Amino acid sequence: MDDPVGFAHRNRVLLLETSDRIGVDVSLGAIPFEERLTARASCHELIGGQPLRICCAEDLVVLKAFAGRDIDWADIDRVVARVGTALDRELILSEVTVLLEVKGALDDLERLQARLRG
Repeated sequence: MDDPVGFAHRNRVLLLETSDRIGVDVSLGAIPFEERLTARASCHELIGGQPLRICCAEDLVVLKAFAGRDIDWADIDRVVARVGTALDRELILSEVTVLLEVKGALDDLERLQARLRG
């Protein structure tokens, strides 16, 4: 990427890569949804004992639906399959509706609802 700092400022996402060349996206939160996402996140220990806060499955679905790329929809399908009935669909829909409305992508709400119905 030519301008990673500019990208981070514009998109509020810092794109990193591990030494094993695994991509890591770090969200630079600033909106109420991101505050709630952070409150719902849990801390997990990485290899070597390093802690990392990770969002819950529901918030991952919201983030993926908002991004809306083909890979994100495939990721949503995997989350829904893995978490199954434990996934809080009401939380997802309450959080994502406002975000998709602001983005002007309410068609994606129907696409998401179909995936959540299974």
